[in-house]
Amino acid sequence: MNDAKILVVDDEPAIVSGCEMILSEQGYHVETCLSGREGLKKLQTVPFDLVLLDIKFPNINGIDILKILKQKNIQVTAVIMTGKGTIENAVEAMKSGAFDFITKPFGEEQLLEVITKALESLTLIKENENLKKQLYDKFDFNNIIGHTPEIQKLFEKIQRVAPLDSTVLLNGESGTGKELFAHAIHEKSNRSKELFLAVDCSTLASTIMESELFGHVKGAFTGADANKQGIFETTSRGTLFLDEIASLDMDIQGKLLRVLETGEYKPVGSSRIKKTAARMVAATNRDLGKMVEKKIFREDLFYRLNVFPLHIPPLRERRKDIPEIAYHFLKIFSRKAHKKIHGFSDDALSALVNFDWPGNVRQLKNVVERLVIMCDAQELNYQSLMDNFQTDSQPAECSSIPTNLEELKIAKKSLLKDRFGPIERSFLRQALDAAEGNISQAARSVGMQRSNFSAMMKKHGIRF
Repeated sequence: MNDAKILVVDDEPAIVSGCEMILSEQGYHVETCLSGREGLKKLQTVPFDLVLLDIKFPNINGIDILKILKQKNIQVTAVIMTGKGTIENAVEAMKSGAFDFITKPFGEEQLLEVITKALESLTLIKENENLKKQLYDKFDFNNIIGHTPEIQKLFEKIQRVAPLDSTVLLNGESGTGKELFAHAIHEKSNRSKELFLAVDCSTLASTIMESELFGHVKGAFTGADANKQGIFETTSRGTLFLDEIASLDMDIQGKLLRVLETGEYKPVGSSRIKKTAARMVAATNRDLGKMVEKKIFREDLFYRLNVFPLHIPPLRERRKDIPEIAYHFLKIFSRKAHKKIHGFSDDALSALVNFDWPGNVRQLKNVVERLVIMCDAQELNYQSLMDNFQTDSQPAECSSIPTNLEELKIAKKSLLKDRFGPIERSFLRQALDAAEGNISQAARSVGMQRSNFSAMMKKHGIRF
C-alpha cells in the first residue's frame, strides 16, 4: 500500500520534516501539520489512510483528537508518537482507537516497521469489508430483480420479519427463487454473521434425513463409526432453510415440531437432549393446508411453521419484471460465453413477456443461457427464440392412460395448454406486431374474424 496517504502531526519541526522525508522516499503521499488543532481540522476535511500523531500538544492532546474522530465516525488508522515518560498515555490512546504507538526518539527502521504493520492491517480491514459487502449485495434486494407491486410488498414484509426470530414459511412454485429470498431474510437479520444452511428435504431418505438434522452417536446404526453433529447443532446460532418441507415423513415432522416448540432434540441413538437456537425458514411448492386435510402433513407442525407466511409470486403474475430479469441473465451468460450480444429484438422480448413460464425464473434463466450459446449475432431475434424455445419442464405425455371420456378430455386440455398455448400466443403477438397493434388489421392478415382474434387475445391475456 505504498500509495497510502499519510498525515504527520507534531509540533516539533525536526520530527515532522524527518518523517516526511523517510515516508516520501517510500512512495507514500505525505502531508504535515505543526499543531494538534491544525491536524484535527485537516483530518476532518481531507481523507487520509493513516495519521502519525504526537500525543502532546499545548492546547489539545492526541487522545482528545482520537476521541473526536471516533465521535464523528472519521475512519483513519492512527499511530501515536510518545516520549518515554508518557507510555501510560500511549496505552490510553490505543484504548481510544490508535493502532499502535512509537516511542521518541525513533529511527528510520522503527518508523517504517510500525507504518508497514498499520497499513497491512488497514488493507486486511478493507478487504474484509469488501467481502462482506459482496456477500450482502449478493443477497440484498438489489439482486432480487423486481419492481412490481407484488415484489415490493414482499420486500417490505421481509424487512419487518428479518430482524426477528419468527419462523417464516415461503410458499411458491418451483423456480421462483425461494432460497434466494430465504438468504435475504438471513442477511437482513441479526444472525447475518452466523451460518446460513440450506437443506432440500426432498433429496434424502427419512432415515438419512433424521441423522442429517439431529446428528447421531457412534454405534447408532450400521456405519455410524463416530459421533456426528447434526444440522441443528451446526446452525445453532444461524439460520436453517428447509426447502420442500412437504417431503418430510410424519415421524420426522413430529421431531421437527418438538424442536420448534422447545428448541430440544435428540441425536439418533442418544438419550441425551440437546438444545438449539437455530432460526427456521421453511419453503414448499405444495399446499400444506390441503395436505393437512388429507392427513399427510401434521396440523400442529403446519401452524408452527405458518407463523409468518410469505407467498413468492410466479413469473406470470409479474410480467413487467421479465424484461429486466431477461437482460440480467443475458449480461451474465454473454460475459461467460465471451460474446457481445446487445439485447433482444422487440418481438423476441414481447414473446418472452407473454409466455407463461411454468418453470418461472429458473426456466427463463435456462432459456436465455441456451439462446446465448446458440446465438452468433449481436441481437437475439424472434426467429432465434422460436428455434431454441424449449420448455425446461415439459409435461409428461400422460402420467396414466385415461380410463373414461372425462379423463381423456382433461388430459387433452392439459396437453393443449402446455404444448400449443405458447405457439398460439406467439402467433397472436407476431400478427399484432406486424400490424403495429391494429387488431382488425392483424386479424385480416392471418385470415381470422376480428371477434375471434380478440377472444383469443383475451384468453392469453394480451392487451393492446
